[in-house]
Amino acid sequence: MSQAEETAVQGRGAVSDVRLPPRGRDQPPTARSRRTTFRAALFRNELHTTFRRWRTLALLAVLAAVPILVGIAVKIETGDGSSTAGGGGGPAFISQITNNGLFLVFTALAATLPFFLPMSIGVIAGDAIAGEANAGTLRYLLVAPAGRTRLLLTKYATVMTFCLAATLVVALSALTVGAVLFPLGDLTTISGTQITFAEGLGRALLIALVVAASLTGVAALGLFVSTLTNSGIAAMATTVGLLITVQILDQIPQLHTLQPYFFSHYWLSFADLMREPVYWDDLVKNLGLQALYAAVFGSAAWARFMAKDITA
Repeated sequence: MSQAEETAVQGRGAVSDVRLPPRGRDQPPTARSRRTTFRAALFRNELHTTFRRWRTLALLAVLAAVPILVGIAVKIETGDGSSTAGGGGGPAFISQITNNGLFLVFTALAATLPFFLPMSIGVIAGDAIAGEANAGTLRYLLVAPAGRTRLLLTKYATVMTFCLAATLVVALSALTVGAVLFPLGDLTTISGTQITFAEGLGRALLIALVVAASLTGVAALGLFVSTLTNSGIAAMATTVGLLITVQILDQIPQLHTLQPYFFSHYWLSFADLMREPVYWDDLVKNLGLQALYAAVFGSAAWARFMAKDITA
């Protein structure tokens, strides 16, 4: 191994750095327990590597800044006692922020979901495999007992963890800003019924989880693209480019027949969780579509990665 490769592996925190905890002589480890322990250690190592990068921290900072900017803009706009324009559903949750700061959570998620959140996921997923190949650490991550399938599953689990973390960062930032700038209390749903603040918090958490689940298709697509190249930048750019293309196609009326099959088509269906009773049709379609994309592109990523000639 060259000096440059040694430096890259040491900086990456490769599989060889993962150590199994010691066990007593009277408690010999079984093969299953050793595999379970190694998988957990590998996953922790990937999480540590991903979340300590400045790029990841910068993405999370940008996501946290969006609710702050929206909240300040609404506060300035309504400082003279006027109300914001708009209806009561979807992105127009912004019209309810002045009455209840909890609506800033729904507004921030609606504002970041079309672009900022999926772009962040595309960057992390696109760099998952290609970034390792570009850094020259991929082949060292595949030493036994890691294996290609286990490494790919660990990478996808790490990306999905980032999906959840990014969504919660937006929600928590919005909740904090909403509590500081606007009153909190019972909520009026889209259907016009009243729910308690505690129930509203529960629905906000459920909406955040649905938004995170809505990004599983993008994560699988980005991981597949990442297996096609050894350039992390190319993989990230391609994933974000595909995301933008699909978003544009989803707005063309002449493609209405195909649009229900685009992974972004039902993203804003989370607004139906603020109805009483909840409308589940589009929510179920969204989650089912994301599962389909995850299965198709996850399988494609596995097939490509298993056949990939690892030279770096």
